[in-house]
Amino acid sequence: MDRSNGLIQLYDALIREIVHLPVIRKSDEEWKKILSPESYRVTRLQDTEPAFSGAFYHHWNPGFYVCICCKTYLFSSGDKFDSGTGWPSFTQAVSDLNIVSLHDTSYGMERTEVRCARCGAHLGHVFTDGPGPAGLRYCINSLSLSFILG
Repeated sequence: MDRSNGLIQLYDALIREIVHLPVIRKSDEEWKKILSPESYRVTRLQDTEPAFSGAFYHHWNPGFYVCICCKTYLFSSGDKFDSGTGWPSFTQAVSDLNIVSLHDTSYGMERTEVRCARCGAHLGHVFTDGPGPAGLRYCINSLSLSFILG
């Protein structure tokens, strides 16, 4: 993906089209002004909320989960499942355009971190022990998400 012009291709799940939007860059101070301390800690400092504590763990309304920082569409309620892990889990993102996967070796583990492609927010991790044809489990922090009815 070419970010040289400051634009990024993203999939807008509501209108079902690829759109070009500006990359979001803010200073730590700007993020602290718009996010709760808890969401700042998770999205900007790569922290993790305690298991079974998130607002979206037992949330089953139809709609879309978007990045709390920039409102990029990330996951559909139709792809949400109860993994029993304590975090909202999804079998896939709305589009690979909207997320970035990074190798993560923190805490002595080998994992794949998932971030928002538009603003770089830490969302959680993806694992290869999920249901469905791809076998993926996106384990996502509620504190990194907002919800839009759809």
